[in-house]
Amino acid sequence: MGTAMTHPETAAAPPPVPYEGSAQRPAPSAPAPGRRRGRRENLAGYLFMSPWIAGFLLLTAGPMVASFYFAFTDYNLFDTPRWVGLKNFTDMFADPRWRHSVDVTLWYVVIGTPLKLAAALGVALLLHQNRRGQAFYRAAFYAPSLIGASVSIAIVWKAIFSDDALVDRAQRALFGVDVGGWTGDPDWILYSLVALTVWQFGAPMVIFLAGLKQVPRELYEAAEMDGAGTWRRFWHITLPMISPVLFFNVLLETIHSFQIFGSAYILGGQGGTCGPADATLVYTCYLYVQGFENSRMGFASAMAWMLLLAVGLVTAVLFWSQRRWVHYEEAAR
Repeated sequence: MGTAMTHPETAAAPPPVPYEGSAQRPAPSAPAPGRRRGRRENLAGYLFMSPWIAGFLLLTAGPMVASFYFAFTDYNLFDTPRWVGLKNFTDMFADPRWRHSVDVTLWYVVIGTPLKLAAALGVALLLHQNRRGQAFYRAAFYAPSLIGASVSIAIVWKAIFSDDALVDRAQRALFGVDVGGWTGDPDWILYSLVALTVWQFGAPMVIFLAGLKQVPRELYEAAEMDGAGTWRRFWHITLPMISPVLFFNVLLETIHSFQIFGSAYILGGQGGTCGPADATLVYTCYLYVQGFENSRMGFASAMAWMLLLAVGLVTAVLFWSQRRWVHYEEAAR
């Protein structure tokens, strides 16, 4: 009698069981707030990058694609390009002046790059020591790398090394040698170009200074206690410890040496020649002469792509060789 009775209509009904074959589709859910915020941030990032993307497509990627097409055409900048296949490349290899430009460029790279790096490392070792006025000397040695590549400096350099100029008078007074000016002599003008390159050692010098600061002083102190001299400390401690920095400078300066143009063109003169008897006819100078003075843009484009392949090959060889002489701390661990 006192037992509570539960009415059937008040009992909780079980969930409906779908009949066989019915399709259960979940209701579409709204995007999460975090996902919407991420999309807005990505859109804002692409908007900020759009000037760079447009500049890359219009000023870098687009001209590269056009240059690759022109390399297989006969194009004079005025008429419609005419497809000639590999003719520009075969003409290039058969051109004795092109081969001469390759020889001049290789001579400049092999001589100028090591001398520049040697000067940069030597001055960096001197400036690494605690001396009075150290900041002033660092700025003074770095300044030529900022202005050395300008046309005005190349003009001044040409005037200094010309006939009966400062260098010509100095070598006559000190050594009794009269060559009539370096820029006018085919045997000496390339040395004036190398001297201008070595004078701009400021940028690799700063990088060498940063690497020297990372060498622990404890290594030098331990070597001194073992009786190691200056040369042995430099050869067995300094060079291995700064070898990654040395590799970086070698790579950058080698690529820059292959791309030299302005100073060689100014020192050598204009009018379709680069130096007396093509003495400073570096690769890029001959490329400019063929493309813009002889209106052979197809031939010049083929030369440009050959230069890209050569620089890529040299870069690959340098990266392959670093396993033998570059020492990284992570590898040592």
